[in-house]
Amino acid sequence: MLDSLDALLETAGLTGRGSLLPLSGGDIAAVYRLTTDQGDVVVKSDVPARLAGEAEGLQALARANSGLIVPEVLGQQGAWLVMEALEAAPAHQRRAAALGEGLRKLHGNTGEAHGWPRDNACGSTPQPNKPLPDGRVFQRERRLLPLARACYERGLLDKRLKVAVESIAESLETWLEDVPASLVHGDLWSGNVLYTPRGPAIIDPAVYRHYPEVDIAMLTLFGSPGDAFFDAYWNGSPPAGWGPREALFQLYPLLNHLLLFGGGYRQAVVGAIEKLQAGP
Repeated sequence: MLDSLDALLETAGLTGRGSLLPLSGGDIAAVYRLTTDQGDVVVKSDVPARLAGEAEGLQALARANSGLIVPEVLGQQGAWLVMEALEAAPAHQRRAAALGEGLRKLHGNTGEAHGWPRDNACGSTPQPNKPLPDGRVFQRERRLLPLARACYERGLLDKRLKVAVESIAESLETWLEDVPASLVHGDLWSGNVLYTPRGPAIIDPAVYRHYPEVDIAMLTLFGSPGDAFFDAYWNGSPPAGWGPREALFQLYPLLNHLLLFGGGYRQAVVGAIEKLQAGP
């Protein structure tokens, strides 16, 4: 297997020096740092289709010219992805504001259809992205219903909760407006934000085009990016109706966490459902 990595490095004009050093945070894929004759790189090993989707996503984010740092893809083939290594720097308010400004610019890249030309993955969960013209339909047919069904089939959701998710999905047109589809990172929890000396970076994407709240709700799912972020992204105040929109766009990643990591996320799913059942 390492022979194929050596071949990929050679194609990228690199020669490895020393051993692969494991990095933390690789819950789904194995991630390493490797010293080469051109400096350090990050090497990821995973299912080829997932790596191809990640490489394409990184390249799409880089083309968006948002001002956010995106690691350069140096090569991808088979079970290997080789990327630029980024150095970490402490987070502070100025960098949080730069994240908000960059994400606002990223989301300004819009298209007519919700989705993406190819399917990819969120973690190890296949993520269907076949485009649809209406964001409400996309959220229902490509996000909520497939995840609710998968969790139910594995015994992670009972029938009552499955029906509750289905009811929420079917009611979206009654309160959620359709909007142009923004380019989104797709899996923007805090662990996929890296502050560097050059500015905030975003890594490990699951890109597609959809409501921009996809990324904001993911950033607030396990904490908060802070006031400086929101001052830059929203000019200080959340839009009207943010509460139910946040709950809606957290429901999909919570269902995904339930599917990937088990019943410890069931109560969080219930909480999001109850917020949405209370009405917009």
